[in-house]
Amino acid sequence: MNLHELRAQVEEIRSTVVRLSEIDDITPEDDEELTAALESFEARKAELVELEARAARIEAAKAAATERHAGIDSPTILKRVEPAALDLRTATRGELRDAALKVLETEGRGLAAHQEDHVDGLLRTKNAYTDGGLIAKRMLITESDAYRSAFAKAISQPVPAFDADEVRAINEFRAASEGVDTAGGFGVPVLIDPSIILTSGAAAAPVLNLARVITITTDEWKGVSSAGVSWSYDGEGVEVSDDAPTLAQPTVPVYTARGFIPFSAELGADYVGFAAEMRALLDQGYINLVADKTINGTGSSQPTGIFVAASNATSQVVVTTDGQFGAVDLLKIWKALPERYKGNAAWIMSPDMENEIRILGNSNEAYYTVNLAAGGIGTLFGRPIYTTDYAPEFTGTTGVAGLTVVGDFSNFVVAQRAGMSVELIPHLFGTTNALPTNQRGFFATARHGFDSVNDNAFRLLQNT
Repeated sequence: MNLHELRAQVEEIRSTVVRLSEIDDITPEDDEELTAALESFEARKAELVELEARAARIEAAKAAATERHAGIDSPTILKRVEPAALDLRTATRGELRDAALKVLETEGRGLAAHQEDHVDGLLRTKNAYTDGGLIAKRMLITESDAYRSAFAKAISQPVPAFDADEVRAINEFRAASEGVDTAGGFGVPVLIDPSIILTSGAAAAPVLNLARVITITTDEWKGVSSAGVSWSYDGEGVEVSDDAPTLAQPTVPVYTARGFIPFSAELGADYVGFAAEMRALLDQGYINLVADKTINGTGSSQPTGIFVAASNATSQVVVTTDGQFGAVDLLKIWKALPERYKGNAAWIMSPDMENEIRILGNSNEAYYTVNLAAGGIGTLFGRPIYTTDYAPEFTGTTGVAGLTVVGDFSNFVVAQRAGMSVELIPHLFGTTNALPTNQRGFFATARHGFDSVNDNAFRLLQNT
């Protein structure tokens, strides 16, 4: 009996044990069957452990021989556990991490360098809100040949015909998903999952390049913030003053984002091409949503964007003349930002607002030592400017409207819960006669949240 057959038998016996153990009024016959199943499970499990250990030793010997032949003195951290020989139900967190790192090394070539580094860091992380072991387990399952094949079938065929290995991979994923959401669909393989690999470098979502982006495996992110420690001078022999800081525990809850992608073209059978196409489809809408809501999210049934987070009394700076904007307002907002946040500050505004600032440079205002109109502006008061079409435009009218935000964006947290799921809607219907359109659709769900965790680190220039 080979390894795969023995694993299937152990799983079948385990299912029998679970079924019989959950019977409320068990009969003598059922009790006898349960006893026999337990004995059989223990015996087969012992055989499986021995066979898996033997397979691991064989693979380790092969790897060592290959390295000696090539003259390579490579680190052993990625050679300790072969992913195919690992029992995910009994593996330690270290074994899961090592096996997942090896998968990342061999399968992560399609990632950008910063994405690969990010996933590597996640696999090594263990803290109150991120368990790298859960992400490692998800990677080991979803990046297997069997799961990849099952995933491609599940979201491209209305009635997929799974083989035995694909069924085991699907069941293994669902059994191991206690720390990440499945939402009833199929988990997106880790290396094409935007909720895991999307960190920064997204030109269409500039806040991601500035914010503190955290991948979590919990339902919310909890942190600690403080306005800073107050120091003092005290006389010799005099009781020291109470300079203890006031600590707060900000939380960033996660919300469910949903995406629907209609399509009519047949998906290819080649996984590499299929994965690239899926990544493009998932990324486009997801990034657009994040780009919008990191700016404008209301915080009500959705995450909180920076323009809303900074609209409080502490962070708000009102323009000098309602409905107008001038150089004096730039000086006003920059002056209002506390000194400790200026060194790492950045500006967020719309391209229209950037143009308004360019126009100010034409009048040769004495406030500036350089001509702001020359060659466009990439910095303001020495700090970089990031523009996005989702930020408010300057309308020149009265009424409440944010114009620009400046601050230290390390105090703006983007918490992405690891794990996006996708399911196939097999038939779409027209709105006229409710008849099929010969289209299908992907229904994707992911969870994330974002908010300022220290409002004093930001200032919002606001029209009133």
